[in-house]
Amino acid sequence: MLKWYEEGVKTDVVVSSRIRLARNLKKYPFPNKLSLEQKFEVIQVISDAILKSGDPSVAGFRFIDMDKISKFDAYAMAERHLISPDFAENGQGRALILSEDESVSIMINEEDHVRIQVMVPGFDLMTAYKRADQIDRILEQHVEIAFDENLGYLTECPTNLGTGMRASAMLHIPALQSIGAVGQIANTVSKIGLTMRGTFGEGSEVKCDMYQLSNQVTLGISEQAAIENLQGIIRQIVERERESRNNIDHDRLEDVVFRALGILKSARLLSGDELLQLISRVRLGVEMDMIKDIGFDVLNTLTFNCQSAALQAQSGGPLDADTRDKMRARIVREKLA
Repeated sequence: MLKWYEEGVKTDVVVSSRIRLARNLKKYPFPNKLSLEQKFEVIQVISDAILKSGDPSVAGFRFIDMDKISKFDAYAMAERHLISPDFAENGQGRALILSEDESVSIMINEEDHVRIQVMVPGFDLMTAYKRADQIDRILEQHVEIAFDENLGYLTECPTNLGTGMRASAMLHIPALQSIGAVGQIANTVSKIGLTMRGTFGEGSEVKCDMYQLSNQVTLGISEQAAIENLQGIIRQIVERERESRNNIDHDRLEDVVFRALGILKSARLLSGDELLQLISRVRLGVEMDMIKDIGFDVLNTLTFNCQSAALQAQSGGPLDADTRDKMRARIVREKLA
């Protein structure tokens, strides 16, 4: 089965949409207060509730004991946005439930007992929300969730109280980045309950000219309203990015795009940062129909499968930087041939 990011959905700015729901079991302390024995109990309760539910929407989901996989496999999952970096760092007393196409990942014993995450390609937050809500309903049919009539869903971090939902979109905005507009946009959206973060979330750097835009307000607002607010701002940013792209000198832009493509097709050494920078330029060329024979599925696959941990997971062990750079360049050349 294809991974969600290999579907090649046509999009010119919004790369992907994500919904994450935080939930906790009523009868247990938050994860940071759990004993190791209690963590295993929570894992059993949650995995049974979902995997033994018999619901067709979770058919084919697999259970992963995070303490029994290699660090490279765990870090590669973080690179693909399936889990948080912290979740990858320490697997003891933690588990993951993953769908076949990797669009659904359910972290057990991260900051909260359950983190239900759904990712879909393109600008489609409601589809992601409906699937996350479906899994949430399955969970609530079998376990008692910590909920307060005034505060909503109870979470370890107070900023998640209420809906416990984070909705976000991954935006590819190289034109706005090039004119220095992103800082002003980030400042503006922060005043209306949204936040712009780096490519891998809070505290991360920006790679590939990609930013995560997400809601911050979870208390006193419904899931539907939060998603609608976010969608409205995303549409405005999309229009500004399109306008900025149209103002770039076409010949210069073509030169940048095809130079990047030429390097990717012929390089013998590629660092991770260089790959992401070049893919951002090629992605822009695909988004603007300058390049017609390369799909987003190819670019997404290279982005996720050629990062440091992913390469080492594929090779089955540690690789020095030079070996990774050679391996990365070879994979890219073969994929773009």
